Amino acid sequence: MRLVPAIIAFGWLCLRIFAADQPPTDWIDPDTGHRIVRLSPQPGSESLYFHQNACTADGDKMVITTPQGIATVNLKTRKVEQIVPDAGKISGLVVGRKSRQVYYVKPNGSNLVAFATDLDTRVTREIGKVPGGGSLMTVNADDTLLAGSFVESGETVLQKPGESKGDWMRRRLEAHTPMALFTLNIKTGVLKTFGHSTDWLNHVQFSPTDPSLVMFCHEGPWDLTDRIWIIRTDGSGLKAIHPRTMEREIAGHEFFSADGKWIWYDLQTPRGENFWLAGCEIATGKRLWYHMNREDWSVHYNISPDGSMFAGDGGADNMVAHAKNGKWIYLFRPFPPPASAGTKTGTNNLTQTGTVEVERLVNMSKHNYHLEPNVSFTPDGKWIVFRSDMFGPTYVFAVETAKAGQ
Repeated sequence: MRLVPAIIAFGWLCLRIFAADQPPTDWIDPDTGHRIVRLSPQPGSESLYFHQNACTADGDKMVITTPQGIATVNLKTRKVEQIVPDAGKISGLVVGRKSRQVYYVKPNGSNLVAFATDLDTRVTREIGKVPGGGSLMTVNADDTLLAGSFVESGETVLQKPGESKGDWMRRRLEAHTPMALFTLNIKTGVLKTFGHSTDWLNHVQFSPTDPSLVMFCHEGPWDLTDRIWIIRTDGSGLKAIHPRTMEREIAGHEFFSADGKWIWYDLQTPRGENFWLAGCEIATGKRLWYHMNREDWSVHYNISPDGSMFAGDGGADNMVAHAKNGKWIYLFRPFPPPASAGTKTGTNNLTQTGTVEVERLVNMSKHNYHLEPNVSFTPDGKWIVFRSDMFGPTYVFAVETAKAGQ
C-alpha cells in the first residue's frame, strides 16, 4: 500500500517539472497587478528591435521571429502563423506603414538581397540587392522606399577575439571607413546613395509620416559622437538633433513619435549621473526633457501611438545607471505632455523640463539583461510588447497598460 502514495508523489513531481518547462500563457504579475500574456508558443521567439515597426496599419497582426523564420501573431486571437522560412538567415525586418508587407534581407550567395512578403497571402518577391553587405532597417511612410547604410569599400572593422565591445567600437569609430546611406525603390529595385561620410553611420530610421525624412546615427562610444542626425533622401537637410554641450554627455537609442513630429532619446548629463528622456520637436527645435530617476532608467524607451505615455524596459545593476532595483517593464505618464512644450511666452528657445509618473508593469528580476527586452506599444496603446528569458528560453510577451480589472 505504501507504493500508491509514492506513485502519486512522483506524478505530482513530474507534473511540476513539466509545468516549469511550460511558461504560463496568461497571468497577473503579483508585484504590479498587471496582466501579462505570452504571445509566442515556441521557445526562441523574439519581438523586433524597439524602433522597428512590427504591426500592420490595421493593427490586427504583429511580426515576430521564431527559430523557423518570420511569423505573425494575430493580436485579437493570438493565433501564430509561420510566414517566411529560413531561420537564422533573415535580418532587417520591418512591416510596411500602409501595406501588409514585411520587408527583410537575407543572403543570396555573396550578396544580401531585400525581399517583401505579403502577410496574408505569403506571396514573396525579390526587391533588389543591398549594397556592400549593408544593413537594411527601415521603410518609409508611403511604402515606396527601403533604406539603410553600408561601407562603400566593402571592408568592415571586425571585433577581435577577446576584444571588449567598447574597445572595438572606439577602434571602429577611429578607422573613418567611408560609408553612405542608401535607398532601395520597393517597386523598381533602383538603388540610390546619399549622405556619404567617413563617420560610422547606423540605426537608419524613416519618419513614420514624412516619406523623405531619414534619421540616422553617428555610431561609436556615445560620449565621443554627436549621435542623432536627420537628412532628406536627396541628401539635403543634414542636421544634428542633439549636439553635446558637456564632457561625457551621451544621447542615443533614438526614435520617432508616432506622428513623426518628435524625436526622443535617452540623454545623460553626464553619463551615468543625470538621466533624461529627451525630446526635440523637428519642425521648431523645441526641447522637452523628462527627468528620470536612476532606478527608472531603461535601456530603451518607446512612446504610445497617441503620444500620451512612454514605456521603458529597465536595466540591470551592471549597466550605465547601476540601478539596484531597475529590472522592470515601466509605464511613464509625462507632465507636461509633449504637445504643450514651448507654449510659455518666450521659452521656445529654451529647454523645458518635466517629470514622469512611474508605474511598474512587469517584474523582470529573473530576466538576463544580456537580452534586451525592447519595449513597443501595440497600435491601440493598450499593451506593451517585449521579449524575455525570465523562464529560461526567450519568448514574446505583452503586458496590459491598465491594471487587471480596471
